[in-house]
Amino acid sequence: MAFDNKLLEVLACPVCKGKLVLNDEKDKLVCRFDRLAYDIKDGIPVLIESKATVMTLDEVDATR
Repeated sequence: MAFDNKLLEVLACPVCKGKLVLNDEKDKLVCRFDRLAYDIKDGIPVLIESKATVMTLDEVDATR
């Protein structure tokens, strides 16, 4: 099951409530402000802070 890009309009980072962007591989949602990446499992984003991956500044810049 693929992630529906229309969800990006309504989903927000659970930490800062900011905008999320889809990474190039289309398997994670990224919050650039908090430098967190949330996995997408079977087309469903796992928006749980404790399960998010902390990203480096270089990794965040690569999502632009």
